[in-house]
Amino acid sequence: MFMTKAKLFSLLTLTAVMFSLVSISAFAQREDKHREDRGLSCNDGSGNLGDDRKTHCEMREQTIAAGGTISVDARQNGGVAVKGWERNDILVRAKIQTSAPTEDEARSIARLIHVETAGAQIRADGPLSERQRSWVVSYEVFVPQRSDLTLKAHNGGISVAAVHGRIEFETVNGGVSLKEVGGHVKGATTNGGVSILLAGNHWDGQGLDVTTRNGGVNLSLPENYSAHLETGTVNGGLNINFPITVQGEIKRELTTDLGSGGSPLRVRTTNGGISIKRRA
Repeated sequence: MFMTKAKLFSLLTLTAVMFSLVSISAFAQREDKHREDRGLSCNDGSGNLGDDRKTHCEMREQTIAAGGTISVDARQNGGVAVKGWERNDILVRAKIQTSAPTEDEARSIARLIHVETAGAQIRADGPLSERQRSWVVSYEVFVPQRSDLTLKAHNGGISVAAVHGRIEFETVNGGVSLKEVGGHVKGATTNGGVSILLAGNHWDGQGLDVTTRNGGVNLSLPENYSAHLETGTVNGGLNINFPITVQGEIKRELTTDLGSGGSPLRVRTTNGGISIKRRA
């Protein structure tokens, strides 16, 4: 039986509509996946700036081109979270918090804050903070999984997840979290703990070198992970939940090959304990 032209046109139109809906749904799912990864918001309960002062919070987003080293400077009181994703551009999410004697003043301060992103050099400029009027900008930045990073904070934490490259970071009062990273990773905090979770069966890259002065270190490795481990503490204990081969007594310093050895993993603290665990 042959279709009439009208029926054939209707069928083709319906097919096109269904294909469009499927495409839109797939795109929405990809976008929703990225949204699910977005943890920074004005409703996350962090960064209470004031006592009896009024506060204002707003989120700003900007997409910029990738290229060269990505630098994020959180200045005096902000934190930095960098997450690798499968796209080739950079999404900068800035959480701007202000505090002043009145709500109108707090909103006015936010309008004076400008988030710079030129050349992937990310930082914020604004009015001078004082006792009754202050502002903070924290960042959540999505970057290509192969990226070089330079991250700075003062009174804020730093976290990096799923990024491979030359990564350098520094904070004074804040914790450090590294998850599924690789490349040449080096950084330090003065007052804060360090949490490192690695994936795969070996370190992919030049190595890892992380220190804290006042804080504990937690290192989590998959089973059968290979690397050259160097770790130690001055004032604290050293706990390892799997058998290792060493010469002499284990006190507060340890240098050993895990598995077949490989790139160096250096994690040290001055005042704090060290915990190294393997997971299934």
